[in-house]
Amino acid sequence: MIMTNLDKIISKVNNNKVYIQTHNFPDPDAIASAYALSVLLGIRGITAEIIYKGSIDKTVTSKMVRKLGINVIEYDTNSELKQDDEIIIVDAQRGNANIVTMNGNEIICIDHHPIYVDDTYQFSDIRPDVGACASIIASYYVENNIEIPMNVATALLYGIKVDTADMKRGVSDLDMDMFYKLHALADNNILYDLDSSTMEMSDLKAYSIAISSIDIYKSVCFADAGKNCPDALIANIADFLITLNGIELAVIYSVKSDGVKLSTRSNSNYRAGQITNNALNQIGSGGGHDNMAGGFIPFKCKEMGSTELNEIIIELKKRFLSEVDISF
Repeated sequence: MIMTNLDKIISKVNNNKVYIQTHNFPDPDAIASAYALSVLLGIRGITAEIIYKGSIDKTVTSKMVRKLGINVIEYDTNSELKQDDEIIIVDAQRGNANIVTMNGNEIICIDHHPIYVDDTYQFSDIRPDVGACASIIASYYVENNIEIPMNVATALLYGIKVDTADMKRGVSDLDMDMFYKLHALADNNILYDLDSSTMEMSDLKAYSIAISSIDIYKSVCFADAGKNCPDALIANIADFLITLNGIELAVIYSVKSDGVKLSTRSNSNYRAGQITNNALNQIGSGGGHDNMAGGFIPFKCKEMGSTELNEIIIELKKRFLSEVDISF
């Protein structure tokens, strides 16, 4: 008998309870994937707790969690798990800049991002050609002939919609197949509600700061989203600015207490993931898909003056421009 991916996952779980960890500041795709996987594991008799680091308050992710009654727990420190606790990583990979290392044993990874850090898991299902991690999890239900509950279908469908920009970005055959299967099962009223009223008044300030700080070099756009801008909002601003006429690469950044967080978007002429990974080599870390990526430059010391910050931003711009052969 051929083992399905779900069978392989179950075979690697030794405890009656596992922790499903998403990347920091999780988006709808990450939460949907973790939620749907937790339901699947529950059907197979394994209790799963969804954990993450980084607030999701006042984001569309928190709205989705609230509307669908998804139980997620924010962990402030990595010491909240024991060394022998088993962890399944979804929508991220060990060693990436966007996920904190927790105590525990990371036995499984399910993701759709390119592999930049060589690592081993007891089982991994990493498909960089797939537009949304939710599509991978949805396929587990389909290939095992397991009925998808309405709330799960709604979460998965919304995760696919968000990560593929409503099926306009990085869509694979699997994404398309799962989209239509889930569409017939999802709660369209909740989907409509999630698609509307997704912006807070405070978000407008970040958009305003970014727009007023736009710095363009030929087809490359840089913008500052302001200090301590939420990660999800940085990504949304990047999605917005890549639509500017003539812009082929958008790099949006925000200065945090411990470093500079950035989000990158590109069109078909540039590979955002590879460019970001190369540009941040030795000063930080980053990567992602061809059309969308992210990264982080950690501060070398706690106290950073305006001069030092300005030097970091200048270096950031120089590195990205060098990757696309444009002069600073």
